[in-house]
Amino acid sequence: MATEKNSSWERRTWPEMKRLATEVPEAGIHLLKSRVYRREKDKKKLKFDGLFEENPWYRNLFDDFRELSKEELPEGMASGCEFGSVCINTMLYTPWLVGQCRKNGVVFKRAQLKHISEAASMSHNGGKADVVVNATGLMASRLGGVMDEKVVPVRGQVVVVRNEAPYMVTKSGTDDADDELCYIMMRAAGGGTILGGTYQKGQWESQPDPNYAMRIMRRAVEMMPELADGKGVKGLSIIRHGVGLRPFREGGVRIEKEKIDDTWVVHNYGHAGWGYQGSYGCAEDVVGLVNEIFSRPRL
Repeated sequence: MATEKNSSWERRTWPEMKRLATEVPEAGIHLLKSRVYRREKDKKKLKFDGLFEENPWYRNLFDDFRELSKEELPEGMASGCEFGSVCINTMLYTPWLVGQCRKNGVVFKRAQLKHISEAASMSHNGGKADVVVNATGLMASRLGGVMDEKVVPVRGQVVVVRNEAPYMVTKSGTDDADDELCYIMMRAAGGGTILGGTYQKGQWESQPDPNYAMRIMRRAVEMMPELADGKGVKGLSIIRHGVGLRPFREGGVRIEKEKIDDTWVVHNYGHAGWGYQGSYGCAEDVVGLVNEIFSRPRL
């Protein structure tokens, strides 16, 4: 989650995510309580991650935000909070988004590009596109005309299980390694419960590592024993193991316009692990930049 300084995108996205969860069940999003635990031993580094700040900016975003009492905290936790959030079943949500685009006249094409300027010639009407929106994520580091060296992968490994979690939960660190995480979130509509994870910057490996998987599952059942009915790792019903490469960018997300080879390009990439939760706010900024381009006098 962003720090307060960069929270605008998430602030603007939350109302739409909440609306979809309550009014559009086919989008694959549901409401779920979320708990955030701050470990005593992590107190010095909490200010670097907006999610774990002791007086977080999002306390005013959620109507039901509350700090947890000492009696509610697991052993080793200095403090924690709880609020009503959402969890997305991306296997349902992304096809739903495709359907919304098609309903509004969007034409989809699949191609391989060596340079960003090639996209301008792919318009479905046969002419040259006025604007190209570059949302290439991690591949912004390799696409000609962009080649952003600040973009690197952050490897995230997870385990998906059938066990149902009564709420989402994450804690500020683990004893295993600085780039290993502990979080649990149950996706909507039977999408399984995600156990995570890792945050390995610069790692391109796409295959799950069984050693990480075992540690992920152990940490999850230690933090939430009821997830496996108190049976430990043996009580987990595994669906699959997964790895994703988050599109991290040093210096943060890039949302700006640029003219490349006589083609206007609006960049929107580098969201790391918060792309969904900031998506609508970022999209609004992209629309604003596109409108600026169209409002420019044509010579």
